[in-house]
Amino acid sequence: MPDAAAEDTADIVIRPIAMADLPTLLALYRHLNAEDPVLDLQLAESRLAEILAHPGMTIFAAFDGDKAISSITLIVIPNLTRGGAPYALIENVVTHADYRRRGLAGTVLRKAFAHAWERNCYKVMLLTGSKNPATLRFYANCGFTQDKTGFQIRRPA
Repeated sequence: MPDAAAEDTADIVIRPIAMADLPTLLALYRHLNAEDPVLDLQLAESRLAEILAHPGMTIFAAFDGDKAISSITLIVIPNLTRGGAPYALIENVVTHADYRRRGLAGTVLRKAFAHAWERNCYKVMLLTGSKNPATLRFYANCGFTQDKTGFQIRRPA
């Protein structure tokens, strides 16, 4: 019997975001941080233009038709250690609530890993604020190990 989840994702395309994808990307990001203020469209266009022009920065997304349904941001960072091999950072991992538990985020992450390995990155890092065991298990199942201590500092209010 065919896998229903595989059938659900048969027409899904994974590719880097383009400027024309901004409205659907912003709608998807509401599933990441619903409490975030809605960005002014002019500011959002400016920020996406910066992202698209930034060397080494890519937003990969899974699309169901024209609708972005899962995405991650990958940043490849040049480096002067590890023989000059760059490293990568992943941020803003999100899947639309209606499309979760179908393997989409893992597929988008694997696309990002392949992109990083093609650029000779020696590692890919990800931080999560989630304490949810299912989320942590998901990242472990994608190949991440939880063997370092992460720190952050946020700008004072």
